[in-house]
Amino acid sequence: MFRDAVLVAGKDLRIEARSRVATNQVLPFAFLVLILFAFALDADRGQLATVAAGLFWVTVLFSGLLAVQRSFALEAGDDARDALRLSGLDGAGIFLGKAGAVAAQLLVLEVLLAAGVVVLYDVDLRGTAFLALICVLATAGIAAAGTVYGAVAAGLRVRETLLPLLFLPVLAPVLLAAARASEAVLGTTSTTMADAWPWVRLLGVFSTIYVAFGVVAFGPLLEEA
Repeated sequence: MFRDAVLVAGKDLRIEARSRVATNQVLPFAFLVLILFAFALDADRGQLATVAAGLFWVTVLFSGLLAVQRSFALEAGDDARDALRLSGLDGAGIFLGKAGAVAAQLLVLEVLLAAGVVVLYDVDLRGTAFLALICVLATAGIAAAGTVYGAVAAGLRVRETLLPLLFLPVLAPVLLAAARASEAVLGTTSTTMADAWPWVRLLGVFSTIYVAFGVVAFGPLLEEA
């Protein structure tokens, strides 16, 4: 399973490195969202700093949606999806590979966005290691849920509009937990590290559920799709 995951993730990441879609489209989109939020709330800089954690994760969530759509668009042409099903690769390995490739792209994006939040929203990072833990857990949940629902929507004509309707509501708990936990790191509220730990544990629970469900269900979902 893990060998197949490495093969699939390597394939997706090599395609992205050559096409530069993440660099030329997803990254500019994410920074544009941050800048638009900054312009929209510029009249109240204090409010902008207060909601910085939420805006950061909303931006990551929207960027994750683009990354998931791109991940399944790779197999949309030339019957590549059928070839993937007939390749003999383990379904759980395919899931872990595609989710891992999405997660790797999102983690790089989050590093750059965190720097953008510090500059644009005038906030200070209190704990880089704590923020890294939050990012890893939240990214695992986003990538896992996105990959599962990407497989569900992949074979449908309305996949571009259906995927957001499936993807975004399911990730509301991850968005809430990540935003509340990140408030302690960004120092935008009175939330302390001790207050943030229950949100981190909740984030870990949901991310574990999404990953476990994907490992079990992705193979049959891919066959049905």
